[in-house]
Amino acid sequence: MHCVDALRYVLDDEVVRVMARGMWDARSGGVEAAAALSLEFARGTLGTVMVSMRADYRTPMEFVGEEGVLRADDGLNVERPINLQLRRNGAVVENETVSNQYAYARQVDMFAAAVQGEAAFPVPGEEGWQNQEILDAAFRSLHSGKAEEVPRVVASRGMAG
Repeated sequence: MHCVDALRYVLDDEVVRVMARGMWDARSGGVEAAAALSLEFARGTLGTVMVSMRADYRTPMEFVGEEGVLRADDGLNVERPINLQLRRNGAVVENETVSNQYAYARQVDMFAAAVQGEAAFPVPGEEGWQNQEILDAAFRSLHSGKAEEVPRVVASRGMAG
């Protein structure tokens, strides 16, 4: 789930506990039709992720802080520009348009540079593994009805060459 790794990246923090609720129906079969995750981060931040198989695909993101709110209506899309809004006291105080248009091309270029020994991998595999640990804890929570601890992935020292 890209929204979980986006939260980890922007907050520069790790999820330590997750609580999940889900809804199934006849159309969804064994897969959740909708789910809500409450994420507790190590430094005390709370995050919420909501997903639905019934809604149109969209990726709204909102970060609420002491000095304002940063939001993007479709923050993870690569198809069109993203409008970032900074709000204070309910009013938009700053707008910026950014683009993810070349996100996948940059990703492939960085991977190729790392394979060729020209640069280090910018995102090690343990990051994906940590995301999976969060999703596994969410799945456990769906079935236990309780908040579940997220195991911390320890980075490996690399391969001897």
